[in-house]
Amino acid sequence: MTVRTEVADGVALVTLDRPERHNAIDLDTAGRLAATWRSFRFDDAVRAVVLTGAGGRAFCTGVDRDADVPQPSSPYSLDDPLLRIGPKANDLWKPVIAAVDGMACGGAFYLLGEAEFLIASENATFFDPHTTYGMVSAYESILMAQRMPLGEIARMTLMGTAERLGAARAYEIGLVSELTPPGAAAEVALRRAAVLAAQPTAPVQGTVRALWAAKEAARAPALAHAPHLIALGNLPPDDQARLFAARRRDGGGKGGREDRPPVR
Repeated sequence: MTVRTEVADGVALVTLDRPERHNAIDLDTAGRLAATWRSFRFDDAVRAVVLTGAGGRAFCTGVDRDADVPQPSSPYSLDDPLLRIGPKANDLWKPVIAAVDGMACGGAFYLLGEAEFLIASENATFFDPHTTYGMVSAYESILMAQRMPLGEIARMTLMGTAERLGAARAYEIGLVSELTPPGAAAEVALRRAAVLAAQPTAPVQGTVRALWAAKEAARAPALAHAPHLIALGNLPPDDQARLFAARRRDGGGKGGREDRPPVR
């Protein structure tokens, strides 16, 4: 199973379970995430959710580069397998806490952008590799611009793989609401979720919906631009693949030591 779910005392722990791939999301994982959120809508035993990644090295590193995602030839159409992986995209208004250990990058922001708040361990890092590999950061930038200062999200997305946003800085700017020792983010998040689950569920869900209503006015029109920006700005897939392969030859990726960029 690429997505594990455990429920106890009103709290669901959802774990991305592909640690050998840094919890990257393939099509199967994307489908399981969407199905999980939809199932929680009908499960009164679930009143709050913690989302995390297995293995400790990464929360999630976005879409799996080996996933085959066929695209229509029309520039007016874009099939993005990550568009439906988040709770809000599946009409779930129960509170979701993201517990981040290790790397969170690229497509992980589809998930982080739809959580109510983030708890991160001190070894967490955030970055967006899109521009480095010839891709537009559209959905990721829009989602994270809802919860980060504009200058911070601009620097992170435009710098690509050249630097990473560290947990301490993420806490300073409000992206992360609480820091924990390494490996403890999920444990702390479960304790916070237990508090949420103990509150009357209808007022909690209504409050979640109200908070998101305040953001929707800017978010929805911005997201409507995303597929066109991607179609216009992305390099051809073969060029993207060459850029990614060059990174691996330099020592990163599978089977080699990853050259660590500076953490800000």
